[in-house]
Amino acid sequence: MDLYEHQARQLFEEHGIVVPKAEVTDTPKGARVIARRLGGRVVVKAQVKTGGRGKAGGVKLAADPAAAELTARQMLGMDIKGHTVGEVMLAQPVEIEDEFYVSYVLDRAAGRFLAIASAEGGMDIEEVAAARPEAVARIPVDPVEGVTSATAARIAETAGLPPQTVDVLVRLWEVLVREDALLVEVNPLVRTRDGRIMALDGKVTLDDNARFRQARWGAEHSAHADPLEAAAAAKGLNYVKLDGEVGIIGNGAGLVMSTLDVVAGCGARPADFLDIGGGASAQIMADGLSVILSDPAVKSVFVNVFGGITACDAVADGIVRALDTVRLTKPLVVRLDGNNAARGRAILDERAHPLVEQVTTMDGAADRAARLATTA
Repeated sequence: MDLYEHQARQLFEEHGIVVPKAEVTDTPKGARVIARRLGGRVVVKAQVKTGGRGKAGGVKLAADPAAAELTARQMLGMDIKGHTVGEVMLAQPVEIEDEFYVSYVLDRAAGRFLAIASAEGGMDIEEVAAARPEAVARIPVDPVEGVTSATAARIAETAGLPPQTVDVLVRLWEVLVREDALLVEVNPLVRTRDGRIMALDGKVTLDDNARFRQARWGAEHSAHADPLEAAAAAKGLNYVKLDGEVGIIGNGAGLVMSTLDVVAGCGARPADFLDIGGGASAQIMADGLSVILSDPAVKSVFVNVFGGITACDAVADGIVRALDTVRLTKPLVVRLDGNNAARGRAILDERAHPLVEQVTTMDGAADRAARLATTA
């Protein structure tokens, strides 16, 4: 269950993370009133559950209340990557000295959380991760120990973040634990010219299994869900729609996120984030393939699995059985590694589907899927 930015910042504020003053409205006139209340000059931000708003024209600076009204009028109703803007948030602008990136994400395959942080935050963090992966630190977090001040200091030092971010890292972990989140992200986390550390944007994904404890977000989530995300949610899939051409299926959020980076590094764009977690039954694979193949932007599909609790032969069996119920119309590249990988590869070889290819390495499979997508 993804939250809107204004909902994420509400959680941040509740847990002591500093955010700029902001309000939300669904009318242009409301934007004028809010801008006047916030001091006149504001940042107008479209509220949609997708990234890349800035590049799509969904984040603009308005010099005064009249400009805020005009900007809101232009944004409301616009389409951003298949999401219709129903509300805008107006926030007080801040003078930025430095931008950072910080997040915590559940890594199901490893059975722990992963802290991802970089001293180079902002709109181009994906490009930074692809071009210079060493600039993005990935630090495992023991879910039992959590993020103490000492752990946060280690994360900050590894990522090259200033010491002032340690308190935010601890509080961000509190958001994840206390709000039943699978992902919390701040991009950018900034240091202002007067030395304050502030969260200018936020993304939070809550665990659907804890929906009964997070009822305050439920109605709005249902009303604005992306059609593919809604279809996936109905099937119990952990799916996020992206704007690329390579469909991604993996087991574990950390592995899937790494797969997105590797595919991007091969010159293609991921079309989704689909984590099958610890299960890869025929029904799960069929449901996952069905959702991904229904996206007209998808040109190829990459299944990247590291066998652990769920063995690779079980994954391969799930794929084979799924092929009996789902008509495969796009090339499918499969990489299996780990527990029973050889047996899993043999099962796929025996099936010998003409659109299914196997590559033994993650980099090689990502490159093949990217080439198939970009030459389709």
